[in-house]
Amino acid sequence: MTETIASHTVRSPVTPPVLGGLGLFTVLLGAALPLIDFFIVNVALPTIGHDLAASEAVLELVVAGYGVAYAVLLVLGGRLGDMFGRRRLFLGGMAAFGLTSLACGLAPSAWTLVAARVAQGAASAAMLPQVLATIQSATRGPRRAKAMGLYGATAGLSMVAGQILGGVLVAADIAGTGWRAVFLVNVPVVLLAMVLAARAVPETRSQHPEPVDGPGTVLLAVALVSLLAPLTEGRAAGWPLWTWLSLALFPIATAAFYLVERRTEARGRTPLVPPSLFSNLPLRRGLVMVLPFSIGFSGFMFVIAVALQQGVDLGPVRAGLVLAPMAVSFFVVSLLGPRLVTRWGTRVVTAGGLVQALGVTVLALTVRGSWPDLGGLALWPGVIIAGAGQALQLPILFRVILSEVPPSRAGAGSGVMITAQQSALALGVATLGTLFLTLAPNMGMRDALVTTLLVQLAGVVLTTALSLRLPRTIS
Repeated sequence: MTETIASHTVRSPVTPPVLGGLGLFTVLLGAALPLIDFFIVNVALPTIGHDLAASEAVLELVVAGYGVAYAVLLVLGGRLGDMFGRRRLFLGGMAAFGLTSLACGLAPSAWTLVAARVAQGAASAAMLPQVLATIQSATRGPRRAKAMGLYGATAGLSMVAGQILGGVLVAADIAGTGWRAVFLVNVPVVLLAMVLAARAVPETRSQHPEPVDGPGTVLLAVALVSLLAPLTEGRAAGWPLWTWLSLALFPIATAAFYLVERRTEARGRTPLVPPSLFSNLPLRRGLVMVLPFSIGFSGFMFVIAVALQQGVDLGPVRAGLVLAPMAVSFFVVSLLGPRLVTRWGTRVVTAGGLVQALGVTVLALTVRGSWPDLGGLALWPGVIIAGAGQALQLPILFRVILSEVPPSRAGAGSGVMITAQQSALALGVATLGTLFLTLAPNMGMRDALVTTLLVQLAGVVLTTALSLRLPRTIS
């Protein structure tokens, strides 16, 4: 099969569509934007709060509104791509992402910004599932392994780079835009990506598309909102009655969702999340690992941003640049992943967990011994080691999860995986962030940060143990 740089829709049943080099770059750019925007606001929140006179609870909604809308609609976005064409949904989602980013950047009030962020999360949910589904459907063999490795590297790098970029843009105050630049910067990038996608991304879709599963969509939304909304807003709101009622609703909604999906599949129709998908061993065990990994990742990123700005009095640029070595370490080591997996299989993930555990331990010891002198090189050894360990886990886990998902279920498989990851990212901010902010007034910033890092270390130990249950090889 001949590779081309710009591939268009190939309708022949003999020759499948091909995702060329420029097309892969374009979809990876589309994958980076939503993840960057999840983290880019972390270092901008103090400035946003001051400029818009926003309370802490409203500022948390700026983060949580995006994350919840994103997580709730991801599986639906994957299904719509299967039905109507993944390039079409990618382009539509990209256009909506650009418009909602513009709305965020021009928001005149805090509540307007919250509404725009919710809409931006919905746009991301339409765009992102098409990336993995396109890779699954338009690549084969070693090219798919390479593409999946690059996707994992892009995902991890974007989460770190978002925080760094946020600090730089806020401090640069481009044309007096201040914090608004963290959203406005998306607009020219989106325009470029749409031009490239129209030229270089092939159209793919399921050969047997199914209609949208209305009951399943509603129940999944209820389940995720009932969990994520109270956990992200509860502490700032003082844990009112609605938060406890919402948490009580979560297991009921989850059970109802499972029963409805099982009944739908038993009747020969395709539910939003087919329960039979979880009979896929690599998918099931990989998802179990992604949850604690992502909780720890996002929780650390949020907590370190708060600690460095409020506890050590670093500006947004210096707070962001502390993590720059982590981004470099992650990117370099992730490029070695495919070669290491070829030789050692998924035991590379186990090695990565051990390396990350060492990095988090070094960070905890550094914080305890050097506080508050953390603005220079003090944290770099820990973040470099931790970044290398993360790079040996996340890209490979993505490959494991989707390794045996057939192209006809690419949208559902990628939607489930990204929903799990995104929900865990939101949970990380909610759980580790809440732990840190609750402990800080009584223990002080230093001890609260050390305690939070030790909790994250426990999560790393858990993922390392779970990695021993992964299939040794990736098909």
